[in-house]
Amino acid sequence: MGFSLLGKKIGMTRVYVDAVSTPVTVIEAGPCVVTQLRTAEKDGYTAVQIGFGEVAPKNSTIPLIAHDFKAGTSPKRHHREFRVTADELKNYTVGQTLTVKDLEGKLFVDVIGTSKGKGFAGVMKRHHFKGMFASHGTERKHRSPGSIGGLCSNRGFGGGLKKGKRMAGHMGAERVTTRSLDVVKIDADRNLVLIKGTVPGGKNGMVEIRPSVRLYKGKAKKVAAAK
Repeated sequence: MGFSLLGKKIGMTRVYVDAVSTPVTVIEAGPCVVTQLRTAEKDGYTAVQIGFGEVAPKNSTIPLIAHDFKAGTSPKRHHREFRVTADELKNYTVGQTLTVKDLEGKLFVDVIGTSKGKGFAGVMKRHHFKGMFASHGTERKHRSPGSIGGLCSNRGFGGGLKKGKRMAGHMGAERVTTRSLDVVKIDADRNLVLIKGTVPGGKNGMVEIRPSVRLYKGKAKKVAAAK
């Protein structure tokens, strides 16, 4: 069944798993409210829209307040959709509440978020260039990208720089998906899920959690053995 939860990255801590201290990321996931159901007849596709996070009405808009009111809930700060099939759509109703309890039994999840923004970065930090020789004759240019003249002709389009050339520029602050992260513990009473692995974004950043859609071979064997 297609399923996702919106949450907030709280921070990191450590828990003991089989007497081994394990670093984990704590995420406050849900509760999320189903605010709209997308149907093929009306919208051209089938999906479930969920809302997460309370927001004061004065900080929202009249259309969004009315939209959430139809679902019988207060104004929500964040709204996202996840695709489902027509048969899976029957398992959801407008106003339904989704919680971390729906993740129980899942060994691995995917986490989607916005990575930390690094501002304007050079090629060594942004693209892992090794740089030039930092020896005699380099004249303090060992972090520069080097010559770009060899890619200044894109056949048929004049003398502009070829698209896709790796150069200095804005780094980070983009959508990132980390796959097959271990679910260490679920605290349903406090809406918390503890995840082992890299979770994109900084503290208090919004993330989306879903059951893993494509597992690595070693983890796929663990799931098969658990069934």
